[in-house]
Amino acid sequence: MHRSLVRSAVLGLGLLVAAAGIGQAQAQTRVTLKSAASSSSYYVMMVQLSEMLRTASGGAILPTVEESQGSVQNVKEAARRPGAFVFTTPPSLLTAARNGTGQFEGETGYDRIRTLAVVPFITIHLVVSEASGITNAAELTGATFIPGGTGTFCEGRTQSVLSLLGVADAMQLVDTELGNAAPALRNQRVDGFATCSSHPVPLLQELATTTPVRILSLDAEQRATILDADPLAGPITIAANTYAGQTEAVDTVAVPVGLFGTEAMDDDTAYGIVSAFWEQRDRLAEENAWWAGVSPELVMLMGTPLHAGALRYYEEIGVEIPDSMR
Repeated sequence: MHRSLVRSAVLGLGLLVAAAGIGQAQAQTRVTLKSAASSSSYYVMMVQLSEMLRTASGGAILPTVEESQGSVQNVKEAARRPGAFVFTTPPSLLTAARNGTGQFEGETGYDRIRTLAVVPFITIHLVVSEASGITNAAELTGATFIPGGTGTFCEGRTQSVLSLLGVADAMQLVDTELGNAAPALRNQRVDGFATCSSHPVPLLQELATTTPVRILSLDAEQRATILDADPLAGPITIAANTYAGQTEAVDTVAVPVGLFGTEAMDDDTAYGIVSAFWEQRDRLAEENAWWAGVSPELVMLMGTPLHAGALRYYEEIGVEIPDSMR
């Protein structure tokens, strides 16, 4: 399914993106793109980006997409990977990494990370089986639940959300990889799970076609509680019929996500990646609606200084960049 999505997204690109500046990258530049598990929308995005860069550069850019267990792994690898290493993560994880807190306690090497662009936000999905009878997040007390993949940003964020909603201590949280969530729910070994990815999530699309599921909608008070605790988070609505059997809109929350690299990447390669991405954003959105929600100005939410090559592009298109991002 992912390959067909990507193939349709890049049809007709041809030489149109050459004007975006990707040709300025050095010949035969190898770029590693690291995102998330292959069942996530972010993996699909990285494959789309890979195909776009390869086509735009006429093969001068040689992108390789690597699967990841999530943003924490991406950030940790960025501290030691050489060359053009490009990855996705919520900006809050980079703050923790630079401060050596949380899952990055005692670690160093994260000051070399630089912002490239902003990508579609993480949508928090709280998914339960219809057989569980759960219709509201407040009813999760007593539920057996997988709060995202072990050690991932999603797991930490979901546990925070469940705590803010006052149900975490009364739930049975299962520690496992997210790839085990769909079969566990289908076989009624768990009542539900959380997945954190831009919607629609491929894993959930596939599950919903074979198993009756419910994505829990947060009421106004629940959303306000979560958003008050995280100024960077924002409200988001999953339109009705996004997933099979989902006949009503779902109100939930979203977290910003960025595309990052390191100072090890040369300036022309960074410029080429960023310019190609934004010049083709509208074309990508025609194939996958999640791209329509991002714009260059949102790069201010990333909090990490821009790569020098990316900064050159944003200045060329007139985006005002504060000193803190330079």
